[in-house]
Amino acid sequence: MDNSSSGVDIKKLDKFSAPTPQNTPSNPAPITSSYRPVIDTIAEDSAGASDIKSALSGAFNNPALLSMLQGKLGTLVGRSSGYVESLPPSVQRRINGLKYLQSQHSDLEMQFQEEVLALEKKYLELYKPLYNKRAQMIQGAVEPTDEEVELGAKADEESDEEEAEEEKEKAQDESKDEQEDDTTKGIPEFWLTLLKNHPHISETITDADEDALKHLVDIRMSYLDQPGFKLEFQFDANDYFTNSTLTKTYYYQDHAYAGNFVYDHAEGCDIAWKEGKNLTVTVEERKQRHKGTNKTRVVKRTVPTDSFFHFFQPPSFPNDDEDLDLEEAEGLDAKLEADYEMGEEFKEKIIPHAVDYFTGKALEYDGFDQDEGEFDEFSEEEDDEEDEDDDDDDEDDDDDDDEKPAKQENAPECKQS
Repeated sequence: MDNSSSGVDIKKLDKFSAPTPQNTPSNPAPITSSYRPVIDTIAEDSAGASDIKSALSGAFNNPALLSMLQGKLGTLVGRSSGYVESLPPSVQRRINGLKYLQSQHSDLEMQFQEEVLALEKKYLELYKPLYNKRAQMIQGAVEPTDEEVELGAKADEESDEEEAEEEKEKAQDESKDEQEDDTTKGIPEFWLTLLKNHPHISETITDADEDALKHLVDIRMSYLDQPGFKLEFQFDANDYFTNSTLTKTYYYQDHAYAGNFVYDHAEGCDIAWKEGKNLTVTVEERKQRHKGTNKTRVVKRTVPTDSFFHFFQPPSFPNDDEDLDLEEAEGLDAKLEADYEMGEEFKEKIIPHAVDYFTGKALEYDGFDQDEGEFDEFSEEEDDEEDEDDDDDDEDDDDDDDEKPAKQENAPECKQS
């Protein structure tokens, strides 16, 4: 094939650079113009064609070779096209001036983030007395005062008078029930209930987890001396593990980028499971028969199973000498992202707004509580439209049946191109 017909010298491809305002051709690309390149036909029996075909097939079936190619392509990301370097010295001088301004901006962003972090730590200390009293109320150690109950009810009243009246009647009924049955201590299963109300976290909680999470009495958060935070889950004595506190610690990188700290890694804790009570694994039994003696034995092995308590065993980065294929790397990246987002959810939403997740109110301002009636109505409209389309299709079919060829006429010939 003639290389000149395509306008590209294959031997000089390595000298080409990315399109820029300076090197982009003014003529339209062939795909949008009337010009069509002429490509010589390559015969199937041309010399070396079968060898090339088999070599390509072997390459795509070789994971090691594909991994090497992906690595090579990865090194091209971020490489300069040569456009900036080709600019006049006066322009490059101004670009360096912009880089200096950007570095000054980055320094201010870092200062901003440090001051925000200091402010968050300050207000966390102001929140702690509220969190302490909340924990005492949940566990039944203290009772709210009449004033606290009245102000709390007003804080959640709706503007609608009818709804407010219903809430008042409901509160009166609850007050009567309390007088009849006042043996309930605190708010039973408070933290389990709110975690099950959370759309994402509830997906990680199994039926077996629930019995253990009934003993969860408080969740706390504290900041580290270095960038990062720690979550503490406090439990009453239970039948599953001996730990009174389970922890999860998230670490950020030392420097902020674009005004934000960057997540680095997380550390969980060892759960001291009681014998036969590990909720993160299940025991599988399998019978084996000895070929010589014909005797059978039962072999037991533990395999991982779904559980909320995997949260305390975060995914980790592989060692430097471990290689991951593309699918494994993408899977690990998704797990790391989901683990970090779950930690942030506890820190930013669940701990500060625990009662709203318990009652379900938080789902409204988090955008999880959608009006199902609207979607049902929309679905019905779609169904109606589909029914009308079906009716039209039926009418078209009837018309087609009526339009049969006469006896003297031949049916239209089916032509194949």
